[in-house]
Amino acid sequence: MEAISLFRSPFLLGFDHLEEILNRTAKSQEDSYPPYNVLRLNDQDIRITLALAGFSVDRLEITVEGNQLYIRGLRAEETENVYLHRGIATRQFERTFVLAEGATIQDAIFENGLLNIDITLPDPKDRIQKVSIRTG
Repeated sequence: MEAISLFRSPFLLGFDHLEEILNRTAKSQEDSYPPYNVLRLNDQDIRITLALAGFSVDRLEITVEGNQLYIRGLRAEETENVYLHRGIATRQFERTFVLAEGATIQDAIFENGLLNIDITLPDPKDRIQKVSIRTG
């Protein structure tokens, strides 16, 4: 049986990609590595904090593609060390967040094993647009 999509309504114009984003987001929630927090600093600002013990800044990459924030951690070079116990995971990862239209990355700071990414959301009042009507 085929699922019915709410995004095929004639009243939702230009939202075809939204269903794909929701599906991708649902899949990324299944992976819990690395652990992260999302903190609301105020009405316009959010901070995402990822716990990245064992990573160095040169092994991290942050990119924004369209309205998606990608945070990638590259696998560290293997060493000749012989571990008796290895409990600190430093495996490769990719964490994705969907950003609101007009959101901007203000800063990214890596300190004490925590990566903080500060995001400013657009003011909803700025989205009001008055459209003039011309006559033919």
